[in-house]
Amino acid sequence: MSEIATLAGGCFWCLEAVFQRVRGVERVVSGYIGGHVPDPDYRSVCEGSTGHAEAVQLHFDPAVVSYETLLDIFFTIHDPTTLNRQGNDVGTQYRSAIYWHTLQQEVVAKHTLAGLASSLPVPIVTELVAAPTFYPAEDHHQNYYNQHPNQPYCMAVAAPKVQKLKQYFAPLVTE
Repeated sequence: MSEIATLAGGCFWCLEAVFQRVRGVERVVSGYIGGHVPDPDYRSVCEGSTGHAEAVQLHFDPAVVSYETLLDIFFTIHDPTTLNRQGNDVGTQYRSAIYWHTLQQEVVAKHTLAGLASSLPVPIVTELVAAPTFYPAEDHHQNYYNQHPNQPYCMAVAAPKVQKLKQYFAPLVTE
């Protein structure tokens, strides 16, 4: 039986590119979450006027990949210590956040965050929030990295994250 995980950690193209390659992740949808405007679009989210974060919603098989492992991957491929920023992407839409769907996910996320916090010399700024409404992004943002691997942003930012996945989680990589 499939479960859902929703994560925000910078540009959704990067998160999507990584999680599409994880064994047990059945579907990845890029979208927007955590804001105050219904049905936001990319332009308004990028302007920072909606309060939404770029995020991915993962449909995964917990018998193949655990929620905890998905969080481990998440924290390996993005920086949870930079407030509203991932690299050159700056703004609240690029914040680090875990949107939990079940109380069990909340417990696992709190445990993971506590363990990570004890190993880092600077504070973690990742938000932990009950999942509000998730709005899928426009069609041209779905499967973006796979369709545009030679686009400069994908080459400079997404590709290194995919490489990190392959380096640290090789047994889980599907390609």
